[in-house]
Amino acid sequence: MISRMAVIYENKGISGCGSIACMERFQDNMKYCLADALKRCMKRAPLEKITVGEIAEECGTARQTFYRHFKDKYDLVNWYFDKILQESFEHMGEGRTVFEGLVNKFHYIEEERLFFKTAFKNDAQNNLREHDFHLILEFYTERIEGKTGKKMPDHLKFLLEMYCQGSIYMTVQWVLGKIKGSPEEMAESLVDAMPAELGELFRKLELL
Repeated sequence: MISRMAVIYENKGISGCGSIACMERFQDNMKYCLADALKRCMKRAPLEKITVGEIAEECGTARQTFYRHFKDKYDLVNWYFDKILQESFEHMGEGRTVFEGLVNKFHYIEEERLFFKTAFKNDAQNNLREHDFHLILEFYTERIEGKTGKKMPDHLKFLLEMYCQGSIYMTVQWVLGKIKGSPEEMAESLVDAMPAELGELFRKLELL
């Protein structure tokens, strides 16, 4: 049976709105509907056992609708992971310091922990850790260069890349339950693990 929410996503406002922006909002609405359906399916079965048909049925729409938006379930995972990852960095950006930003990010990850856990467990299919690495590297680089008004020297880039790789690895271990600790404890550990020269720069720029 087609759900009322899916019908709304399919039909709401299309006849009265022909703009590109409106159509993009409509498409995103259906994508979020499918992502929510996938998350409900993931509570009952691992991702590798979930079919596109089950996702579409849970959403209350047709398989053809799914394939209008995504090529397969992993494409859906990639899309939603990108959305919630971007959101986690928005929360991170609300913090005045690196510690506050990390606490915000880890609290947000906790809210979406099931999805992050499933996504990272299927990372060989999606390369999500690499994507996360580039986002966090860009996040820190923009803040450093924004404060200093100049490009980072190569040796600091090296330290920052090494730190970001380690940070992503430990975050994944935490999401998978291999490391225990609260968001605050994880944030404190990652701040403590920062290379000395990088930490000194962050403190000088009032980012720590």
